Amino acid sequence: MGSSSASRAARPSPDVAPARACAYRVIRRVFERGAFADRALQAEARALERRDRALATALAYGTVQRRATLDHVLTLLCSRPLQRLDPPLLAALRLGLYQLLYLDGVAEHAAVDDAVKLAKRETRAGAQLVNAVLRRAVREGRALVAALDDETPAQAAIAHSAPAWLAELWFAELGPTRARSLLAAINRPAEAALRVNTLRLQPPALRAALPVQARPAGPELPEGLVLGEPFDAHGSELFARGAIMPQARASMLVGRLLDPKSGERVLDLCAAPGAKTTHLAALMEAHGELVAVERHPGRAAALERTCARMGAANVRVLVADAERLLAGAFALAPGSFDRVLLDPPCSGLGTLQSRPDLRWRMSAERMVRLAALQARLLALAAELTAPGGTLVYSVCTISAREGERVIESLLERRPEFEVDDLRALHPRWGSERGGPHLQLLPDRDGTDGFFIARLRRVR
Repeated sequence: MGSSSASRAARPSPDVAPARACAYRVIRRVFERGAFADRALQAEARALERRDRALATALAYGTVQRRATLDHVLTLLCSRPLQRLDPPLLAALRLGLYQLLYLDGVAEHAAVDDAVKLAKRETRAGAQLVNAVLRRAVREGRALVAALDDETPAQAAIAHSAPAWLAELWFAELGPTRARSLLAAINRPAEAALRVNTLRLQPPALRAALPVQARPAGPELPEGLVLGEPFDAHGSELFARGAIMPQARASMLVGRLLDPKSGERVLDLCAAPGAKTTHLAALMEAHGELVAVERHPGRAAALERTCARMGAANVRVLVADAERLLAGAFALAPGSFDRVLLDPPCSGLGTLQSRPDLRWRMSAERMVRLAALQARLLALAAELTAPGGTLVYSVCTISAREGERVIESLLERRPEFEVDDLRALHPRWGSERGGPHLQLLPDRDGTDGFFIARLRRVR
């Protein structure tokens, strides 16, 4: 995209609803410049009122999520191949069509007219194409979507807007019924949950202070609350004074399963941004030592600020590459930690509801590389775990390659480790692939998809 086109996209569009204009700019940044959807939205929506910002978020995220389905319908409605359309026109078509197909309560004429106005800023001929295609979509679009089938992985990928490789993976590993349910779930809103920081406040007091309705997350997660309505947690006074942390229930479960005790020496190998780190500190009542490793200096500095805000005084942030912790200036002693948490980089397939562009960024090939990194980091974590100590491995994904296979590879080489049967403790969260590990699923459990395994070093 040339510089003149980029500058045009950055300017306001006269007579276009602010939320649509913002969403259009976000969509273009994601698909033309490779921007992350959340960061693009944050940059573009700063001047919007709360209501417009909420609509812009729904429009931008929904359009990005539903790209495959939208493009399939556009191919049926448009006389020109989509790959021959200028990206700004394709963005206007996708945005307009998303509203016509998926948003109830939006005036069809307004969705079409604003898309045409956005396209007209590029070319008049292109605007005429957008007008013709979207007016046809008003008549035919929803019927075309209703006719989609998800019988095969290829069909499911179009119907639920997912990469073909992902649909094939879940069909193969989880079976067709679960795969279809999961693919449908990734387009629904993500869970809204908070963890009460017990270093600052107790759950009953926090519930009383919350301006929105919330219910307890359950007996396994006494510090967790599930919200019943939207709440700007990051912009709240409760967040500013460290009383809450937005965190999915699946993520909270990780800290509970590590179960650190006051006075112990604990290691969090891949710590930033800090939701799990500060949870561990709270479970330890801020007593003992919690070493939090983060390789990126900027993220490490942000982690230190988070710990200070939340009163996690026992956390020591170590700016280091986790793979080099046994050598050089760091030289952590093997077997020196009572408990070790490894939550390494992963494909993030369990978080697709809240990360709309991730499905289009991830690939099967990248997952293979991530699994190799996870295996190396787990070997390091095992080396640092003390005899009699506990090691928890968690990844926010739904993939045997990054879950069971990583654990199996370690156990083949480290017979001094035994696996805890977490499924016996929490049968409703057990992996449908079998085994002693947990695999939380968004469609079944209403929270992020997490694989969690717990190992004990018996000698």
